[in-house]
Amino acid sequence: MNLNLVTERLLLRRWNEKDAEDLFRYASDSDVGPIAGWPVHQNIQESREVIKNVFNGPEAYAVCLKKDGKAIGAIELMFKDRTNLTEQDDECELGYWLGKPFWGNGLIPEAVEKILQYAFENCGMNKVWCGYYEGNLKSKRVQEKCGFKPHKIIKDSPVPLLNEKRTVYVNELSKEDWEARQVFKI
Repeated sequence: MNLNLVTERLLLRRWNEKDAEDLFRYASDSDVGPIAGWPVHQNIQESREVIKNVFNGPEAYAVCLKKDGKAIGAIELMFKDRTNLTEQDDECELGYWLGKPFWGNGLIPEAVEKILQYAFENCGMNKVWCGYYEGNLKSKRVQEKCGFKPHKIIKDSPVPLLNEKRTVYVNELSKEDWEARQVFKI
């Protein structure tokens, strides 16, 4: 089930082909993709192909500012058929990235909090997995802010899109821990 998710500042919505130009604008920045494990986009056609073939999962969303609806990043819940982190029906992996001009404004933690609520309350998840590559301190901080706990470290993990190996830090958030955090937000 895919629908629009709304936060104070953001709209999380399905990707469409019209987003290719905006995607290219941010995905062509060498500070964005490589740290997350994917290569810099070379042209708008490549961004179109990514929208069609990568951002096509049942819970893949464009992260957009509410004020203009333009895509500035991506967030996705990946179920067992789209992730190597779980084979359980009630667990999924969370992935996200944000265009560099928007870094440091708390937008991705805002999007992550909303999609976690959706995962636990609407998708029947009991655990959400999330990881980051060594050196990606911004992603590490997002996961810490959103309550993820360290689970394991995988050394020499393949990064197929970049044809290299890296250390991956895998974190987890259980529904129980997420619910306990919600009590303190009220």
